[in-house]
Amino acid sequence: MKVPQVLINFKAYENSYGKQAIELAKGLEKISREYGVEITVSVPATMISRIAEAVSIPVYAQHVDPYSHGAHTGSVIPEMVKEAGAKGTLVNHSERRIRLDEIAEILDRAKKLGLETVVCVDRYELVAPVGMLGPTAVLIEPPELIGTGIAVSKAKPEVITNAVKEIKKTPGVLLLAGAGITSGEDVEVAIKLGSDGIGVASAVMKAKDPLKVAEDLVKGALRGMEARNK
Repeated sequence: MKVPQVLINFKAYENSYGKQAIELAKGLEKISREYGVEITVSVPATMISRIAEAVSIPVYAQHVDPYSHGAHTGSVIPEMVKEAGAKGTLVNHSERRIRLDEIAEILDRAKKLGLETVVCVDRYELVAPVGMLGPTAVLIEPPELIGTGIAVSKAKPEVITNAVKEIKKTPGVLLLAGAGITSGEDVEVAIKLGSDGIGVASAVMKAKDPLKVAEDLVKGALRGMEARNK
């Protein structure tokens, strides 16, 4: 995973599957190449192989279950998404919470498969404990701000600054910030505060012009990195 990082979760919106999703992914790939910023897309399990074949940007699963091969009807296990072409997966998203022991099991399996992992947490106190399990990144998202359009970087900057202090206890693990991020300015502030990138969903997926919003987010990421590196 590269820094700065813009991770876009397609969730299960109307444009998250089929031709619309493929065209959106292709547009995001173009933006990624133009600005030199990695955009990762987290897509429905049914779309992993189709999108992974259509674009070169990283494709993630939105969730995997902590099971081995066997009688687990309806489950999606790490081996399945790896075979489908996923480069990584979200873990413990606010809409798919799992136990800490299950997170550890998934991370262990993912490492053996060569899958990247982004573990979502809802408070900064969990950043270090989860980071010590060795994910690729930890994504901090206060649940009360998710989907509100009220950016964590502006409404609760202390969440990010405290999370930055915690992630330093786990060298090699990146920190992403999410919840309520809608603009390049929100991204810029989040990165200035010390995050390595952001996670976003509805701001892009529900926009009239998703690619315009995504481009704005990428520009904000670049401004944030430039300011932080001065």
